[in-house]
Amino acid sequence: MDIEKRVISIIAEQAMLEPSDVTLDSSLEDLGIDSLGLVEAIFAIEEAFDINVPFNANEPSESDFDISSVRSIMDGIQRLIKEQS
Repeated sequence: MDIEKRVISIIAEQAMLEPSDVTLDSSLEDLGIDSLGLVEAIFAIEEAFDINVPFNANEPSESDFDISSVRSIMDGIQRLIKEQS
């Protein structure tokens, strides 16, 4: 499964939505994911991709891991995979 499908699947699961309801331009807020859901999604992403998301990812001004949209999360995951491989 490619990164996009896996990320959408994880985020859809956290939002209790169908993957088809999640687009790359969706924000977590649009999808109804609260801060606890965000933490759970990050843990699931770390496990799925064997990466470590920066601890302060939920503080956008403090982190270079952007969680403003599904697309930005995917971009951050791809960057982390490259950096950590």
